[in-house]
Amino acid sequence: MSQEPLPFPRKVVLTPEGVAIEWDDGHTSLYPHRYLRLQCRCAGCVGEWPYTHPVDEALVPPWVEVLDYMQVGRYALQFLFSDGHATGIYPFRTLREACPCPECRKSKEETRER
Repeated sequence: MSQEPLPFPRKVVLTPEGVAIEWDDGHTSLYPHRYLRLQCRCAGCVGEWPYTHPVDEALVPPWVEVLDYMQVGRYALQFLFSDGHATGIYPFRTLREACPCPECRKSKEETRER
């Protein structure tokens, strides 16, 4: 188990562009709606453990949006999508690591190169 503190969202805002999360480390992530939907790792989307396949992009409409969300305990968020999907649980650490911003992508690439 990681010794790093669990990232925690200070603020979650649904925007026309996606879901904006302000993290307790001061970073703000903007997850486009479809990008977030494609990150789902529920059994219906990727198979039962171990994950057997990625989310089938053809099954996720380009117009999908997050309609609502709820916090799951003190470790995750769950989203209700406009395509009716609502079974995925997005742990805070997974969400923070999946931040699609240029700064985070660059940091991930540099880490992989080491």
